[in-house]
Amino acid sequence: MAMKAVVCKQYGPPESLVLEELASPTPAAGEVVISVKAASVNFPDVLIIQNKYQFKPPLPFSPGSELAGVVKEVGSGVTTFRPGDRVMAFTTFGAFAEEVKAEANRLLPLPEKMDFVTGAAFVLTYGTSDHALRDRAALKAGETLLVLGAAGGVGLAAIEIGKALGARVIACASSDEKLAVCRSHGADEHINYATEDLRERIKALTDGRGIDVVYDAVGGSYTEPAFRSLAWRGRLLVVGFAAGDIPKLPLNLPLLKGASVVGVFWGDFARREPKEFAASMKQLARWYGEGRLKPHVSQTLPLEKAAEAIRLLASRQAKGKVVVMMAA
Repeated sequence: MAMKAVVCKQYGPPESLVLEELASPTPAAGEVVISVKAASVNFPDVLIIQNKYQFKPPLPFSPGSELAGVVKEVGSGVTTFRPGDRVMAFTTFGAFAEEVKAEANRLLPLPEKMDFVTGAAFVLTYGTSDHALRDRAALKAGETLLVLGAAGGVGLAAIEIGKALGARVIACASSDEKLAVCRSHGADEHINYATEDLRERIKALTDGRGIDVVYDAVGGSYTEPAFRSLAWRGRLLVVGFAAGDIPKLPLNLPLLKGASVVGVFWGDFARREPKEFAASMKQLARWYGEGRLKPHVSQTLPLEKAAEAIRLLASRQAKGKVVVMMAA
């Protein structure tokens, strides 16, 4: 059997990806083959095709790390899923294809009322933000959360989870259009850091007290002013570097504020702490069922336009998630 897949044959920009017919995968022990219905684009996809990600699959490979679909075939020893089950899955790569092979422990049942497009946009962004805010930052009701890059997939998820936990949420983004999306997802206040001074606005919005938790998936020039705006015992969550530059912090700052710089590596958390990961997913499914979490998919594109989908994210034009759809 053959299937279509978007393939990275040489490292480079999204335009260098090609659409090819490949042999269908077959599951080894403990693995499952999924007929992919939808796959979403995440920032690691931008990096992995340029050989800039911490994980480097051997060439050629298909990018794509998050998908929803239907189980086609299971390998020996798999008892948790059967052919025909609707599932969500996260893979490090391989999702921009009509079929993908994954370890059974990387699959989750698709919640009953969730469609494939929503399912493809759910696990990674909400999983990352839940692990960051509840586990790594221990965000409490009444605390103030500042979200940098708030209109992106993980940013909007952080806004919604922050509100579900009872925090006051300040969204930061680079345009008024993006900030309007943040407000529609529950942000209490907003800062346009392209036109406003980040530190001055934070001071004004917090009456000089500062921020308890900064959710930073952007890096670059915004990290240090955000850290300087932390309150006593504040926490900076290091989630990623969408701006491209990895910032450096003067270490007297955490000392003077009794503050923490906290790393968030959700992929390794999911692998190393499966029980905690499962509990996080259960909580997210509960919140979704209560209508508190509403994944924002700004665009859907067909598989042959996967390169364009990745380019939208790379150029920081995307609001929320961009999803690649397989032919029906």
